[in-house]
Amino acid sequence: MTTQGERGPRLRRVPEGDDRERLVCPDCEYIAYENPKNVVGSVPVHEGKVLLCRRAIEPRRGHWTLPAGFMELGETPAEGAAREAMEEAGADLELGALIGIYSVVHIGQVHIFYRSTLRSPELSVGTESLELGFFTFDEALALDLAFPTVRHAIEDHLALPEAGFAPIERRLGPPARRR
Repeated sequence: MTTQGERGPRLRRVPEGDDRERLVCPDCEYIAYENPKNVVGSVPVHEGKVLLCRRAIEPRRGHWTLPAGFMELGETPAEGAAREAMEEAGADLELGALIGIYSVVHIGQVHIFYRSTLRSPELSVGTESLELGFFTFDEALALDLAFPTVRHAIEDHLALPEAGFAPIERRLGPPARRR
């Protein structure tokens, strides 16, 4: 007899027809796929300076970062980046070109960063931020930044031509039902 805590996907094995280990339920054969999480953000610029947020949460509490966070179901990467900037800094952004996609394989994350400009310089500290600041790019790169991808996004923002990449982002719904 199994107890409630012993049910569900709990055995690691290679399911039939697959090529890698997955968590599988031995009772019903349900497979729990473990996939990377998407982190979306931007490099917000106003009057030649970049907006950074000092983190109020772990990991890396107290360190400076770009406004970014986990993408939510039902939003595109660009929508998520704009939402995160609003939540963390009260920043109303005009999103621009894609700066880069960074695979952080060791923690199962993919980070996506866009260029952006502030529609208004009015900001408000969100619950995930201790404080906000505008920095020259040199000042920002000299700070103790929270994550390597923050540094890469800022450096790549500076290195890319102004146009950056022009991503085609389409919001797709479910496929049409066949009759």
